[in-house]
Amino acid sequence: MTSSPASILSEGAQRHAKSAAIAISRHTPTQASGSALLAAAHLESLQHADGYWVGDLTADSTLQSDYILLQMWLYPAAPDGSWNPPTMPRIRKAARAILDAQLPDGGWNIYEPGRSEINATVRAYTMLKMTGMGPDEPRMKKARALILRLGGLQACNSYTRINLSFFDLFPGKYSPTIPPEIMIVPGSVLYEMSSWTRTIIVPLSIVQALAKPMPTPMRLRVDELLHPNRRLALHRKDRIANLFVRADKLFKRWERQSVRRIRDRAIREAEHWMLDRMHYSEGLGAIYPSIMYSIMAMDVLGYERDHPDLEQAIRHIDGLILEDGEKLIVQPAKSPVWDTAIAAFALGELGRADAARMTAAADWLLSKEIRRRGDWASKRPNLTPSGWVFEFANEFYPDIDDTAMVLLALQHAKAGDPARQARAENRAIQWLLGMQSSDGGWAAFDVDNNWQILNKVPFADHNAMLDPTCPDITGRVLECLCRRGFDAGNPAIDRGVEYLLKKQEPNGSWYGRWGVNYVYGTFLALRGLAAARVPAALDAVARGAHWLREVQNPDGGWGESCLGYETGRFERAVSTPSQTAWAILGLIAAGGLRSNAVSDGIRWLCDNQQPDGSWTEAVTTGTGFPGVFYISYNLYRDYFPLLALAAYDREAVQRLEPAFAGAHAARIEMQASE
Repeated sequence: MTSSPASILSEGAQRHAKSAAIAISRHTPTQASGSALLAAAHLESLQHADGYWVGDLTADSTLQSDYILLQMWLYPAAPDGSWNPPTMPRIRKAARAILDAQLPDGGWNIYEPGRSEINATVRAYTMLKMTGMGPDEPRMKKARALILRLGGLQACNSYTRINLSFFDLFPGKYSPTIPPEIMIVPGSVLYEMSSWTRTIIVPLSIVQALAKPMPTPMRLRVDELLHPNRRLALHRKDRIANLFVRADKLFKRWERQSVRRIRDRAIREAEHWMLDRMHYSEGLGAIYPSIMYSIMAMDVLGYERDHPDLEQAIRHIDGLILEDGEKLIVQPAKSPVWDTAIAAFALGELGRADAARMTAAADWLLSKEIRRRGDWASKRPNLTPSGWVFEFANEFYPDIDDTAMVLLALQHAKAGDPARQARAENRAIQWLLGMQSSDGGWAAFDVDNNWQILNKVPFADHNAMLDPTCPDITGRVLECLCRRGFDAGNPAIDRGVEYLLKKQEPNGSWYGRWGVNYVYGTFLALRGLAAARVPAALDAVARGAHWLREVQNPDGGWGESCLGYETGRFERAVSTPSQTAWAILGLIAAGGLRSNAVSDGIRWLCDNQQPDGSWTEAVTTGTGFPGVFYISYNLYRDYFPLLALAAYDREAVQRLEPAFAGAHAARIEMQASE
């Protein structure tokens, strides 16, 4: 019989360990250690055999609505209005998921818990009607009344208008025009837009140029959603935006009178651009909207249904589907590299990860390094390709955030081929340094992607036209580089620190672009500044820590609502595991290990942990497009609390009195063996 770690201690040592452990058990460090071990065991159990982690990535009901819209496109209704596509069982499941997400006021939201939003509600109502729900059913009447209170179809954004216009459910002349000629205009306007906008508008320009309105099931319309007292015209925000609205009218006139030769050349360029970026990828951009529009574009270009590129794009859509019982949920993308990097980093920070598991994670991550030039090379043509993407495959779009996170993970995760790992790490570090923007910060995919005038074009109201630098990514990159030996005095570090100091809010917080919101931005900025060890940042760090303590909930945790993206300030919400972990990590980085705020936060995590080592989280904490689209990362609730517990445990153990240190270690061994 194999002895447990506790049984190999001498009897006297065991008595001493138990005595000391009883004393320590009154203190949070030991409680945190036990919770951390339990969380680590749970997280390890979720690792795939190939070495990676990937959690479900979910969003709002608009993805289910757009899935139904795509089926209406792929399998049009017959001239008599009958509609029986082969995907009808899935369509009904998507409709069920939409219906189940309806709020008591009749609408649909875009984050949890959030109020009803006009675009989500219009799309849900429309697709429910197309799948058989009568407009006089109580839930539909309630939804329609809410839509009219919110401004009707006229209040919808560009992408809702465009999608409905494909089926003549919204007048095309009042939807923004995206001309394919953007591909052939002099200069590089396309590459001044964000990467995700590029992958959306290029195929969409083809669809708008070639498509005719498609029939709807039973020839249904949604005219009842038009507000009687509002104009259909494009939204006018200010003087510059009005110029673009006038330009849109010129684009429409050009479409009617365009020189065929020029239009054909533009469409060919758009087609080639799209097809090039579909290779080595899980679909164009590896995100749902881009893949959907690429399918539509290939269809209007005349690709037959058995064409390999079209078939593969449809398979990529199918790969985003989560199907369970009577419901179907569509993921916006997949997040294996992101999840694997953070999971491996959290386990590594705990210092007790299984070596074989970590090697498997490292080997898998190395297999995903990008070695081809992508869109980023338009501004950095001489930079050696490297970096990592968010998804399984998306080679034109490695991103800075994932690359920094992978480099952090690889400090702990050692691959089977150390020389290969060293080469990959060196390439990735140089790529990160080369992707620093002129203001000293780092963005997600590109460099100096900040032409603010592009936010004025009519189709920019998805609030993601640009990819500007942000404090959260900059903080993570600083931490990554400083852990790799860079320090104050290095130009990249100094410029990054200066950027963060300039971006600090008057109240001491930092804006979070890719996580909700000020808690996320502040935690990463503090970790970056702490890693840089720049004396000039001490006051900023102290003010950031003070802000985190000020916004702590009475129960000891932290919670923040997506509403803050609309109000421009911190909006308190119920405590969540991920946001509580972020705040703890920020405070510990700022030197607040012994603070009551950290102790209370750790206690909240321990008290709210499930018996299997996991946590539950119903609040949305991930950001896609601020104010427009949010994401729930279903592993955030597990690996971020582990990371916080690991940081607390590591720092606390180092500060335990020597008389208790041995007993603490023994207790950890006993817990691990149980």
